[in-house]
Amino acid sequence: MKIAIVEDDINMRKSLEIAMSDYGEYDVHTFKSPKDALKKLDDTFDLIISDINMPGMDGIEFIKSLNGKFEVIFITGNATLTRAIESIQLGVKDFLLKPFAIETLIAAIQRSANVQQKIKKNGTKCVLKSGNFLGTSPALEKLLTYIDKAAKTDASIMLLGESGVGKEVFACHIHDKSLRSDKPFIAINMAAIPENLIESELFGFEKGSFTDATETKIGQFELANGGTLFLDEITEMPYALQAKLLRVLQEREIRRLGSSKSTKIDVRIITATNANLQQNITDGKFREDLYYRLNTIPLNIPPLRERCEEIIPIATAILEQNCNQYGFAHKAFDTKAIEALELYTWPGNIRELISVVERSAILSDTDVIGVDDLFLEARGFGRV
Repeated sequence: MKIAIVEDDINMRKSLEIAMSDYGEYDVHTFKSPKDALKKLDDTFDLIISDINMPGMDGIEFIKSLNGKFEVIFITGNATLTRAIESIQLGVKDFLLKPFAIETLIAAIQRSANVQQKIKKNGTKCVLKSGNFLGTSPALEKLLTYIDKAAKTDASIMLLGESGVGKEVFACHIHDKSLRSDKPFIAINMAAIPENLIESELFGFEKGSFTDATETKIGQFELANGGTLFLDEITEMPYALQAKLLRVLQEREIRRLGSSKSTKIDVRIITATNANLQQNITDGKFREDLYYRLNTIPLNIPPLRERCEEIIPIATAILEQNCNQYGFAHKAFDTKAIEALELYTWPGNIRELISVVERSAILSDTDVIGVDDLFLEARGFGRV
């Protein structure tokens, strides 16, 4: 997939280029301005990822000049209501607020690819960080059965599971299986946003509502209108703000900071946590009434150690991806390495598996990766 990144901030541009290099299937080209991009864009490009606020020609003007020839994902650090409406009118379906996780961007790219290619997913697969499923296990099959039923409704879903099991990947999968699949999917990590900024990020603010509010900013609830909002690390939401979230879920409307007017919204909520919510409720850190509102359908994502059948298909796919990325000859695991991968307990789950495989691809001296090349003892949990 050939992708153009148009971003005037050199640090952001380089960061995206480096981060996306982990995904070998993408041919990424970067441009420092829309004018530079227009000189090189042709029919071989599949997707454009563009900032909005840029000097000379901004993102809105840039996309208008393309006359609908390309799929577009907008990224911005300041989403005003006017810009959001303009982008929707131009047919832009994904609108990501900085800072965002690279997995969120990859999920948006995958949705764009699915729309363009009209590819139907092939049966039951296993989680990889690109959002694809590559193998199967009884535990995954059971979970996907529940997901298929839940996705067709608007019921709130809570994803439970250890860190690293791929909760955001499953949230994306639910969105893609839902009737909202052609609408925005927006993910926000509660732990990644300073506590004093969470409310404005979620609900937006009006110009002049506080000292630095120089223009109206649309919140993530409004950006996700019609689609899905994924709230990861939900237990990190400040207790005082939980009451406001509960009201939003009950009334289906939000009010920006500094505004006296409410705005109706239609958003499907998916939340996730690896914490003990019942203990958080007992300790007075999480509202019990909000818990019941969010926990209509709880889905437990099994840890990787309970999905052993998936380990080798995932590891093999990651290895192939790494070889393509670094220009290595084809590499493969030997029998003992395969046995070690299957027997290891994977406390860090898929996130740890990705790290182990990438390291073995880089450090192995031959095309055959043995058990010693995995360095599992270096993980701090002992050799299997």
